[in-house]
Order: sequence, then C-alpha cells, then structure tokens
Amino acid sequence: MNIESVREYCLAKKGTTEAFPFDSETLVFKVMEKIYALLPLERQPAQINLKCDPVRAAELRETHDGSILPGYHMNKRHWNTVLIEQVPPQQVWELIDHSYDLVVAKLPKTAREELKGLY
Repeated sequence: MNIESVREYCLAKKGTTEAFPFDSETLVFKVMEKIYALLPLERQPAQINLKCDPVRAAELRETHDGSILPGYHMNKRHWNTVLIEQVPPQQVWELIDHSYDLVVAKLPKTAREELKGLY
C-alpha cells in the first residue's frame, strides 16, 4: 500500500474533496467541508490521520502497538495516526470508511440529504 492508493480511495468516497489548507505537505480530505482524513505527504513512514470513535481508538492502539498511534497534532481522544505500510490494507480501508462515516453522521440533515443525491 502507498500514499497514492490511499489518496485514490479517499477521493472515490462520495462528496470528498482534497486540499492543502494548512501547508504544502499535508493533503486534507473533506466530506461536505468537514475533515475526515489528513495525509502528510513527506512523513516517513507513510501515515494518515483518521477520526475514530474514542473507545475504538483506544482498543486499536492497544492491539496495534506502534502502528496505530494517538493522532499526531490532533485531539488524541478522537483521532489516530495509522502507519499505512504497517497495517493490513483491508484494515486501512475500513478505518478510512469509519472516519468518513463518523463525519457524515454528524453532518446536518440537509447536508446528508445533499450528499445522498451526489453521483
């Protein structure tokens, strides 16, 4: 797995946009203007910050010692940093889906309805 495959996966999600709002090295993915993933392009090993349910975030950190960490420069209760080359690809996809779904669930009803109408 590499950064480009993660980027393509995120962009395939309904309503996703990408931008560099913070600097020229951190690619940010948003759904309906809400961030669900941050992909630092220059950090090694390759990693992605993803939103996560707090209980699940703690469990993931315990079971993936060293490859899923508290979110770098994020609220450590709600965000994880996932070392994408050290976690099985299927789990990375599932964690991206989880982050996206958490953000969509918090959108106002009108935004969720608009999102359903896309594509």
